[in-house]
Amino acid sequence: MSADSRPFRFYDNRQKYLSFVTTCNEKWKVAQRAIEELDDITPTPPALRIFDAGVGDATLLSHVMCTAHQRFPTVPLYVVGKEISLEDIRLSLHKLPDRFVEHEATVAVFTNLYYRQAPWLHVEDRDINWIDVPLRGTTSAEFGQQLRALDSKLVDGWRVKASEKTGNPLYVKPSVLVVYREDHKFALDAVRPRPGTARADYDLILVSQPWRARMPAQFKVDKVLEPITRALAPEGRALVTQSTGNDPGLELVRRIWPDEDPFSVTRHELIATLRERLADEAGNFQFHGVSDSDSILSYAMHTLPDEIQSSIGTSTLFAAWNAAIYVAQIEDERLETVLTSGEYLEHTAAVLKKYGGLWFNDEVFVVSRLEN
Repeated sequence: MSADSRPFRFYDNRQKYLSFVTTCNEKWKVAQRAIEELDDITPTPPALRIFDAGVGDATLLSHVMCTAHQRFPTVPLYVVGKEISLEDIRLSLHKLPDRFVEHEATVAVFTNLYYRQAPWLHVEDRDINWIDVPLRGTTSAEFGQQLRALDSKLVDGWRVKASEKTGNPLYVKPSVLVVYREDHKFALDAVRPRPGTARADYDLILVSQPWRARMPAQFKVDKVLEPITRALAPEGRALVTQSTGNDPGLELVRRIWPDEDPFSVTRHELIATLRERLADEAGNFQFHGVSDSDSILSYAMHTLPDEIQSSIGTSTLFAAWNAAIYVAQIEDERLETVLTSGEYLEHTAAVLKKYGGLWFNDEVFVVSRLEN
């Protein structure tokens, strides 16, 4: 398949993603919402178990890990993050050293497995590239040095190939990276996963924007939500977040593409489809966040004080435009003709002045498993 005919792969665009993460506060807003779920969780031995269904650069996960330590300082923490991107795995590991210093009884796991495999760290009929990393020492400097030394193993384990059907990256080698402190190896024996014996049963699952917005509800449920829901422990909770529009960001996009409608699959449709997919087992779960008052979560792009009222800097205009097209998931091919003129920057400035900045709406809902 030629590069020109290969299906669009939105999440391969690193520049847009990294710019968005550093200029907007979505990760922190979602983390604040996720932290609320910890109030309804009572860990059971041997650990508090968290699964992140799309780690990215681990900004969201690291915030949740910090608060998990605050709430449960003496409870071992077992965290599993699914991520296909090698660059994101590198960025995620950079956030770990201080976590192992503050919360010593931590087991952090990263994997590139599919959603139906990742919660259980298991692949049928295929060996897993299992990388066990007991960290030596007691300081974040020592831990960071050892994690950086893993790069060659990461490069080998996180190689990808493009799906001929969707263009999405697929793993070449199913890999699992398990990191913990060597001086806590004995105490964490019941927490550390082993090949073929890992279980799911998560207390908290983070499902933040793990799909392309335009995909139908059936795809999102079959590929992501249904297996993730089944990975919940009794009384476990899964927080699902997706963009919903009806905000200045989408207004900016529609000034260029008036008929753009990237967020047509609502949380209501996802919940209904998930109920249908669970069939007789749907009665084992509850669904929270049906009303807008409980569901809508707004976040904003950072700007300098008084910048919008006066002269808007070029860097701010570019950041706002990037955020808008990133959230709306506009393909690069559609951008080529737009970027040849400066009209998109004029529209960006107009929207920023109209609203005094740029903000976006997400919608969230929670799936919880009943105690029995």
